[in-house]
Amino acid sequence: MLGEFPTSCKEVKRLKVTSEDGEYYLKVKGRLLKIYCAGMESDRPKEYVTLVKGEAENFSEVYSYRLHNPTECPYNGSRREDCQCRKDYTAAGFTTFSKVRLDLNAMQIITTDLQFAQTLDGRPVPFATAGDCYSAAKCPQGRFSISLSGTGLSVIQASKWLSQGNYAVSEIIKSPDGTKVIGKCGGYCGKCTPSSGNGLDVQVF
Repeated sequence: MLGEFPTSCKEVKRLKVTSEDGEYYLKVKGRLLKIYCAGMESDRPKEYVTLVKGEAENFSEVYSYRLHNPTECPYNGSRREDCQCRKDYTAAGFTTFSKVRLDLNAMQIITTDLQFAQTLDGRPVPFATAGDCYSAAKCPQGRFSISLSGTGLSVIQASKWLSQGNYAVSEIIKSPDGTKVIGKCGGYCGKCTPSSGNGLDVQVF
């Protein structure tokens, strides 16, 4: 039965003789996954995964506030809009994701593909990335959230995030099954990104 299913959007085009963008079942590593095929009118359609949990649980943020005194971590590190700070970090932004690009050969989510992302504030922030320029005192405020629940994919357990920049720290919490990852990252100024670069390693689940 599985033999009849396409393994890429390019194959969908050939087997189904269609140039409609939309959700199709593809055989990925021996499992059937619902994949969104985009750019079906072109010769090189791309595979995307629709994030079932939606944009509320799939976002990336570089926090915009900076403390006047960066040696502090006020309010035990919790966020307050009335902080002794200014909102002037030029790299700040907030981006939400409804679909993410999946590289089927590498089995990676391409974090920098923003075709189905919305930047609600500031600059675009790649998937699985967060940062700030808030404090030098281990007080990260930038956040990201990933939820792959219902997609048939999970983040591999060995995946790690790298902290980059000055006084950069990251707190990454993964659910045991790898379908959810939450990160708090920042520094003065700092951010975290997946250690594999622009690709976040995933597996069929």
